[in-house]
Amino acid sequence: MKYYLIVGEASGDLHASHLMKALKDVDKMAEFRFFGGDLMAQVGGTLVRHYRDTAYMGFFTVLTHLPAIFRNMALCKNDIEQWKPDAVILVDYPGFNLDIAKYVHSNHLAKVFYYISPKIWAWKEHRIKNIKRDVDALFSILPFEVDFYEKKHGFPIHYVGNPTADEVLGFVNDYKETFLQFCQRNGLDDRPVVALLAGSRRTEIKDNLPRMMKVMDAFPQYQFVLAGAPAIDDDYYRKFIGDTPLKIVHNDTFALLANATAALVTSGTATLETALFNVPQVVCYSIPMAPFWGLLKRIVLKVKYISLVNLIADKEVVPELVADSFTDQRLEDELKRILPGMQGREEMLKGYADMRKAIGKPDAPANAAKIMVGLMEADREL
Repeated sequence: MKYYLIVGEASGDLHASHLMKALKDVDKMAEFRFFGGDLMAQVGGTLVRHYRDTAYMGFFTVLTHLPAIFRNMALCKNDIEQWKPDAVILVDYPGFNLDIAKYVHSNHLAKVFYYISPKIWAWKEHRIKNIKRDVDALFSILPFEVDFYEKKHGFPIHYVGNPTADEVLGFVNDYKETFLQFCQRNGLDDRPVVALLAGSRRTEIKDNLPRMMKVMDAFPQYQFVLAGAPAIDDDYYRKFIGDTPLKIVHNDTFALLANATAALVTSGTATLETALFNVPQVVCYSIPMAPFWGLLKRIVLKVKYISLVNLIADKEVVPELVADSFTDQRLEDELKRILPGMQGREEMLKGYADMRKAIGKPDAPANAAKIMVGLMEADREL
């Protein structure tokens, strides 16, 4: 069967590539075409548009790129119609993907599967109407989403486990490098590492990296190392790094986390990855108009936390420094609290263990692939 996948960022590329491999295991005749990234291209199929050319974040960034966004949407819709896939698989990225879902459904072009369901429980809950209308099957990777979709909105959902947990476990089982070997390979010294995960989009990096770097001088006994995002070139990072001692490790975030003592992390999938590597962290997220954050959170956001770690555990496991609470002094204090020998470190590691229990079942891509193929085969038999 033919599968058309659409992702909008690096984490989606990673998750979709594993799903594609799982689909090939279940469906030996699987063909792929996609808006995606390099990891998906390695699995096979046709890359129509790279996510680096479609990922726009933030109101003003989206506004200034509206012509490009509309061109990409038109290209995607036309390409799906011409290729005639059996299923369109949407991976997160709801601003773009829900529009595609509406088009595919209204024109009866293919089954619409949503893998990594949109986080409408955080904001834009009204999108449930579009999902109910346009999505044939929804696949969740966060256990708390089951109650939200099924009990609150009466929409059935498949909880398949969390692919990030599978990816981290697979990496840890195969990773044999020592700390010194990792440092030598990346031009680092032998001091313990504090990892900086400043996001995968330019706007996130611009807003968060300079503020994260301000804490470096307070911890001279540590070396700070930035996880370079796949779609961001060195020149962009150099604008912020300048002549500081901050080093970059490119396209090797898992190895960096495997060797880190602590981390400063911009909210997103990276917070979950960091926790699964058992690396104590401080979540940092700078937003424009920070003084209005409290009002914005009360009016727009529907959740107590912004990090996946806290959302899954349903309690504050990691500190969240967001908007006006993201200050230089607070960041220094929170990082100090989770370093070796400090009580906050042990408390956080216990919280990580509780979070792992909540995640539950392993092998999310395989679970999702079996259900997807089964649904299509059952449809063909009707």
